[in-house]
Amino acid sequence: MHLTHLECSRDGQHYDAFTQHNLSAQGAPLLARYDLEKAATTLTKDALKDRAPTMWRYREVMPIASTDEIVSLGEGFTPLHHVERLGHWAGFSQLYIKDEALNPTGSFKARGLSAAVTAAKARGASALAIPTAGNAGGALAAYAAACGLPAFVFMPRDTPSAFVSECRSCGAVLEMVDGLISDCGKIVAARKEQEGWFDVSTLKEPYRVEGKKTMGYELAEQFAWQLPDVIIYPTGGGTGLIGMWKAFDEMEEMGLIGSERPRMVSVQAEGCAPIVRAFEQGDDSAEMWQDAHTVASGLRVPGAVGDFLMLRALRESGGTAVAVSDRALVENSHHIAAHTGIFPAPEGGATLAALLALKELGLVGADERIVLFNTGSGYKYLEALTTSD
Repeated sequence: MHLTHLECSRDGQHYDAFTQHNLSAQGAPLLARYDLEKAATTLTKDALKDRAPTMWRYREVMPIASTDEIVSLGEGFTPLHHVERLGHWAGFSQLYIKDEALNPTGSFKARGLSAAVTAAKARGASALAIPTAGNAGGALAAYAAACGLPAFVFMPRDTPSAFVSECRSCGAVLEMVDGLISDCGKIVAARKEQEGWFDVSTLKEPYRVEGKKTMGYELAEQFAWQLPDVIIYPTGGGTGLIGMWKAFDEMEEMGLIGSERPRMVSVQAEGCAPIVRAFEQGDDSAEMWQDAHTVASGLRVPGAVGDFLMLRALRESGGTAVAVSDRALVENSHHIAAHTGIFPAPEGGATLAALLALKELGLVGADERIVLFNTGSGYKYLEALTTSD
């Protein structure tokens, strides 16, 4: 379609978009760039009305040369609910939940792994490997199974059992690790060359962020091309936050939206909050968090390669970063379910906990349009949501 090159997120150096890459020579994420002038001739508001309700409706700004390359299970275009009962309870008239649990593998990770597996297969990868806190491993296993590529998944031994079963059922080679996702990442890095794996770790390949950015396109389309005032997003590796910020710039350049942007809010757990700490200290990057712990396994990411991109987006948007306790995020998972019928992952509950904290600080208005992201299904986190004290 209109993919032109990859660009280093630190120094702007260009890389070939049609061969395999992990990080740039600077050790930074590579970002996909497109001929947006050409893309805009067919990616129009009218054209979208007739397209299938998946993330690949935005194919002009996705990393493919042909639609025949796409590895899809129907991911994307998840519901955006105006949750009036929850809003009334919390004191907000325009509160919305973007429910990513409705993706094929039960979380937003389906978007990123659909794009990453699509791109890796088209560029000749013969096997894929990933460190995971749970959902990404399940998504890789599913999309690798869909296209017949071997998948090697490394996850902490205390990952909720649903993720273990999902990976094994989809045929992935699964290795349980005594440690955190960062320890799993070290194993992938040490063995990938010898084993012939292509590493699809968060932001260590260029295309998971392309799948995640479609959340931004969908929000714009679902809100009739007027972005919300505030987006509250649970942040581990931060690919979705970075991706949406990228999507807003692309949409503006194509004339789909104007220059106004939402305030982006990153939510982390108190037991693992490197982005919150760096934001509060005014740092441009985040130091590794020691002794990371939280029942929200997707937030237990002690160090993120895209830390500087997240912090940049938060500051450019006039947003902020909030840490919440495990007790608060679990309690608010139940509040969401009881007021909406959506059974969220603990990470989704963290967004409501953060909203209430921001309300106490006077940082959000009662009539602002606010979107909470529920990034996954509570059904995968039954241990955390039923044994939370």
